[in-house]
Amino acid sequence: MAIIAVYNIKGGVGKTATSVNLSYLSAGSGKQTLLCDLDPQGSASYYFRVKSAKKFRADKFLKGGKHIERNIRGTDYEDLDILPADFSYRNLDLALDEIKKSRQQLRKVLNPLTDEYDHLFLDCPPNITLLSENIFYAADILLIPFIPTTLSMLSFSKLLDFFKQSDLDRKKIIVLFSMVEKRKKIHQDMMQHLNSRKRVLNMFIPYLADVEKMGVHRKPVPAFSPNSVAGQAYTDVWDELQEYI
Repeated sequence: MAIIAVYNIKGGVGKTATSVNLSYLSAGSGKQTLLCDLDPQGSASYYFRVKSAKKFRADKFLKGGKHIERNIRGTDYEDLDILPADFSYRNLDLALDEIKKSRQQLRKVLNPLTDEYDHLFLDCPPNITLLSENIFYAADILLIPFIPTTLSMLSFSKLLDFFKQSDLDRKKIIVLFSMVEKRKKIHQDMMQHLNSRKRVLNMFIPYLADVEKMGVHRKPVPAFSPNSVAGQAYTDVWDELQEYI
């Protein structure tokens, strides 16, 4: 069982697209896969045409057990399930703050799923919050979609500083270049700079219209356009990421 959290302090970097496409490819490789949508916006749930039950809210999510099991939904794809988000997840930090040893609560909630699923993907909201700290402790891999710009580097440095100050394992952090425009010199320079570091994927996701079309098709890119540049890019990223799982 590997818990793969797709996370960035910044929003708008391609976290949900990454979560949706890689979970789809994980299932396509024969792995029992669960995508847990932790973002109250529920974009991953939207792509898979799934809604949470009206009575399933943040407090029940944090109780885990039967509350989780009853609300896992199948998708249109074999071996791929989803735990859809609810808008009440915006209050997860408040609910966690009331729980003892709250930084370990998410791991406690997810542990019972390890017997059923090979891979568990977390589509994470941005910012560093108490929920984020739970994600950092729970994840085996923290996959960071990273637009190669100066501001992205600033946010990434803050994340590394937080991990150091909190004595967290920085080896679980893996960088994925996302929304790359190779014609931009700043993108080229930033990728060259970071590629000298360990745990930076060689494969990357270009900035392409097919990724944006996921909202139209409500499907992963490899499902509606497997032979496209974008579809192949996600496949290449998944192939490389498996070396770390």
